[in-house]
Amino acid sequence: MLTTNRLLLRRIHQDDALALLPALQDPGTMKYWSRAPVENLAEARDYLAGSTRSATVRCWAMTRPAAPDDALGWVVLIDRKPGVAEIGYIIRPDAQRRGHVSEAVARVLDHGFDALGLRRIYADTDPDNAGSIAVLTKLGFTLEGRLRDQWETHLGVRDSLIFGLLNSEWATTRAH
Repeated sequence: MLTTNRLLLRRIHQDDALALLPALQDPGTMKYWSRAPVENLAEARDYLAGSTRSATVRCWAMTRPAAPDDALGWVVLIDRKPGVAEIGYIIRPDAQRRGHVSEAVARVLDHGFDALGLRRIYADTDPDNAGSIAVLTKLGFTLEGRLRDQWETHLGVRDSLIFGLLNSEWATTRAH
């Protein structure tokens, strides 16, 4: 369990599918996701299964301390190789634009670099996903490259931007 000033980040579970359904069904929220919106609760539960049963995936539900069973979204760290993980996040439409994602991701970065000893954390985002790019830039990630025609999604074939952050860079960013 991780905490911030406003949030409680706890292990995600399949029962969070009901609270997260508004995000997973929302065309705007899912626009730049690697898949189309889910159609129902059963599909949302199946989708969350990968994040709740994998030894290489750490996934935290973003909640408010006063409502720990109400998942606003999630932050995930996926082990990619020793010392390196990929980070991802999503938030419900009713909780967007309140700074929750930046706050939660910053706390997971602290955990990844300090407790897990990671040397590098990166994110893979669609070039048109302005919200995600803003979060990554705000937290000190560096645009490292563009992978052309990387993903085949419900939008068609899409490029991908890779943003990276090193442990030493995070130490400098959070000191300011």
